[in-house]
Amino acid sequence: MRVLVTGAAGFIGATTAEFLLDHGHEVVALDDLSHGRRENVPVRATFVQGRCGDEALVRTLGPLDACVHFAGRIEPALSMVEPEEFLLANVGETTALLRALVHLGCPKVVFSSSAAVYGVQDVTPIDEGRPARPQSPYGQSKLIVEECLHWLAVTGRARAASLRYFNAAGATPAHPERHDPEIHLIPLALDAADGLRPGLDLFGDDYPTPDGTCVRDYVHVLDLAAAHALAIAALDEHTEIVANLGCGVGYSNLQVIEAVRRVTGRTFEVRRAPRRPGDPPSAVASNARAREILGWEPRHSSLEEIVTDAWHARRAH
Repeated sequence: MRVLVTGAAGFIGATTAEFLLDHGHEVVALDDLSHGRRENVPVRATFVQGRCGDEALVRTLGPLDACVHFAGRIEPALSMVEPEEFLLANVGETTALLRALVHLGCPKVVFSSSAAVYGVQDVTPIDEGRPARPQSPYGQSKLIVEECLHWLAVTGRARAASLRYFNAAGATPAHPERHDPEIHLIPLALDAADGLRPGLDLFGDDYPTPDGTCVRDYVHVLDLAAAHALAIAALDEHTEIVANLGCGVGYSNLQVIEAVRRVTGRTFEVRRAPRRPGDPPSAVASNARAREILGWEPRHSSLEEIVTDAWHARRAH
């Protein structure tokens, strides 16, 4: 198939583009490089620099068999400061992209959504039947796009899959996790272990969890990439898919820190800090729907493998 990957210079987008190429697909990689890195884009892909919301540009890219849409802003805390910027980037640009894809007759769209659509839930594991209660403009923007895709599917304009990631992590040798600013626990802890930061801030140690720190579900970027390829195929049989992507096991922040210390063989300062608003005590996925509909199996998402791969990719770069 000929697949458009937006945000292909980012961490997950680049890894997925590489995965699709490895499985025989032709990839058109679109990124405006405002946050992504040009060197992340696989050399075998056809790279186009530009905004996903540039309809005129997107219309020149067809014909397309599918689009996997990653482009957008990802920082929940910053979205609380600049909500209008996140809504423009994640909803406005995506709406323009969808209009261009419909014009091209692109039959399938796979969307990079987020567990942030759930907000704070009082039941875990979280399945797709739980109410969506976003706690940030970032989470709200993901939910709005999911709703846009629902209506495209209902009206027969395109088949659509929204994949709700929990905590994307890990790395491949070609694609380490690098964000600016960095907001994710594992790369921040690896920075501290590598001496690139003076230490690590631990936000909250009084949650109702076994060790008092937040519990999260981490999923390896390779498993995420596989899920997107499976979703493209599953849309042959399904008009609309909404599915969680998580390994179904939760690890506390302290467990992650200890795994980083164990894998790197290094110690670093951990500073206790107050809770951050909106951080749920625990967020663990039910992945039964992804297993059933996509035939997906998280094969690389043990905490040890995630941290080890992230560390080795960092060393390689």
